Amino acid sequence: MIFTYSGMYHNTKLLKVIPFSLLAIVLLVLAGATILEKIFGTDYVNAHIYDSPAFAVLWGTLAVSSLLYMYRQKLQKHVPVALLHLSFLVILAGAFITWMWGEHGTLRMMKGEVAHSFQNDADAHRDFPFNVSLADFQIQYYEGTHAPMDFVSTLKIDDNRTNEIAYGEVSMNHILSYRGYRFCQSGYDEAGGTTLSISYDPCGIAVTYIGYALLLFSCLLVLFSKKGHFRQLLNNPLLKRGAALQCPAACELFLVPSLFSLSAAGIPKVLPQTVAAKFGDLYVMYNNRVCPLETLAKDFTLKLYGNTSYRGFSPEQVFTGWLFYYSSWKEQPMIKIKSGTVRHALNIKDTYASLDDYIDEINQYKLDGLNARILSGEDVADRRGIEEANEKYNLISMLYSGTFLKIFPHRQLGAHTLDWYAQNDLLPKEMNEGEWLFIRKSFGYLQEMIVKKDFNGVSALLDKMKMYQRKMAGDTLPSDMAFRAEKLYNTCDYTKPLAMGCLVIGVLAFLFYCQTLGHQRPIDRRWTLGLNVLLIIPFLYLTLTIALRGYIGNHLPLSNGYETMQFMAWVTLILSFYLQKRFILILPFGFLLCGLALLVSMLGEANPQITKLMPVLASPLLSIHVVVIMVAYSLLAFVMLNGVAAFILRFTHKEYRESVECLQLISRIILYPAVFLLAIGIFVGAVWANVSWGRYWGWDPKEVWALITMLVYALALHPASLHYFRRPLFFHLFSIVAFLTVLITYFGVNFLLGGMHSYAG
Repeated sequence: MIFTYSGMYHNTKLLKVIPFSLLAIVLLVLAGATILEKIFGTDYVNAHIYDSPAFAVLWGTLAVSSLLYMYRQKLQKHVPVALLHLSFLVILAGAFITWMWGEHGTLRMMKGEVAHSFQNDADAHRDFPFNVSLADFQIQYYEGTHAPMDFVSTLKIDDNRTNEIAYGEVSMNHILSYRGYRFCQSGYDEAGGTTLSISYDPCGIAVTYIGYALLLFSCLLVLFSKKGHFRQLLNNPLLKRGAALQCPAACELFLVPSLFSLSAAGIPKVLPQTVAAKFGDLYVMYNNRVCPLETLAKDFTLKLYGNTSYRGFSPEQVFTGWLFYYSSWKEQPMIKIKSGTVRHALNIKDTYASLDDYIDEINQYKLDGLNARILSGEDVADRRGIEEANEKYNLISMLYSGTFLKIFPHRQLGAHTLDWYAQNDLLPKEMNEGEWLFIRKSFGYLQEMIVKKDFNGVSALLDKMKMYQRKMAGDTLPSDMAFRAEKLYNTCDYTKPLAMGCLVIGVLAFLFYCQTLGHQRPIDRRWTLGLNVLLIIPFLYLTLTIALRGYIGNHLPLSNGYETMQFMAWVTLILSFYLQKRFILILPFGFLLCGLALLVSMLGEANPQITKLMPVLASPLLSIHVVVIMVAYSLLAFVMLNGVAAFILRFTHKEYRESVECLQLISRIILYPAVFLLAIGIFVGAVWANVSWGRYWGWDPKEVWALITMLVYALALHPASLHYFRRPLFFHLFSIVAFLTVLITYFGVNFLLGGMHSYAG
């Protein structure tokens, strides 16, 4: 019997070691593959790793060993947990079927062309069991612009087997399916042809989708099962004794000072504020959408100076100053030069250059030498900084030359879209003489009246220009409410001070809680009430700006790094309000994470331009994907801060054990919905990709690191098998280190590894 029990023990231990060891190997392979992809390219990694038999065997062995360990642990008796693990096995089974028998490829066709086959990923031709031809292809534009809204291919399918002729449309986020073949809109060429992605995977997708549905169902069962481990954690006596209300949060504070040197040059000439603001009320075609000229003026000033005002002048005053008082403004040191290479070439010591600094004594452009070296293919230090400096110079040149400010709409006879022209653009020949003269001469008249300081005449002419815009553009203009909403949004320029305020309040709250708990005193409710009142301020501000940005852009504002981090800050505040019902000391977390998220959102630009949504992003699935992922990241950030707080308590207080255990309990409770939301978000993204591109998983670096993040955090949900996670300090150390995977997923991929998802950063 001793031998038998010993054998059973060693067998069980071996069954446990094998799947978790294989999981560690999978994680290392996935992480290494993303690095190799950056070095050797996607094709190399696909051929040697993702599409290799060894990789499939690794996943298969992991699945089988996990299934055996689950059976030995009698997991089938715990239905919710068993279904959760089974869902991943079903998803893996679907992926295996796709890998074995699925076909993916590309089909390029011109209008009227008949195709009998497509080219698969291995560059081999695969025959269709029918003929397909392109009956029509159209680019649909956002009304009144040249921004593509959708690409639509009308296909004719001639099935010889059934003598059936069928027609169907393919567009972004709309797939045409026929006899197991799925046609997805991928691209087009200027000659009117279309590029389609072809997918043939009738069984793999169905099995995978069953796995996704089972995953969602099992996650809900785990969270709401009365006998489940999650409910046991919620009912833990440690929480009921109130210890959870005495667990402080910790943070890091990043101070980003911004020093602006005062100009030694004279004060430039500007229009009166009321007159400049009237310019801001004009419509302008900017970034493929019609918006207030005020928006363009704000972006122009921000692009040049790094701030939305200069020496107390409004963006409209700065913009019209460059437009009408060029000689006065070209001496102003307001062009921010970040590159040391460019500063050396311009021979300036300060961060800011004037337009005159770009030109030398013999009227030569000082950056010509650097530009020539770039064009010759030479490796030049800080190429991006040089290009940015050129862009700022060219921006002013375009404004001064009269080709930048597109404020005159005109619809050519028979045209589907409305064209917007600047004063000196090449105008259509069929344009009537009166309209031609109005476009050509308007700014000349404005200049004359400004020289004479006839600002009443300027206002009257601006009114006529706006009447012209409304007459010619008509219904393509934004509504008056949307126009006012954008002007209101342009005044919301307080993200940086709000971020700094949240960080300062978070740090002070953390220090106060540490001091209070160090003396074993309860938290005064007045402080909690005060923090809640303060928390309402950033919540209302973010609610307003996110709502305005979404209303102006006519889509959920989740299409770039700035918008997603603003949304994450907003989600953090909502979670802080909600979670304090049980864990009131979550409040410092809310301030800290909100402040950090707002600062991170401004790393690229303080407030990036609102643009029309790319066709592939115009899907509700994308919005659901981003929202769920952002909530998961916020919860994981809370877990990380809990870990930091635990170590601060460990090294600053003798009686730390109960508080550290309490923090672990809180983190374990938060970790369940965090990991589940992350898993659901990943697979909603997979469904979106399948609808858009016909492939639910492409081993893109962003996808890979999201999977790594989910698998890493899932380890902490297995304390029964991995006993180290029962130890509070080990758990907290893990939660801190594991958060690096979140940072790599969101930032590292965007800035270092690249891939299809880089736009999201």
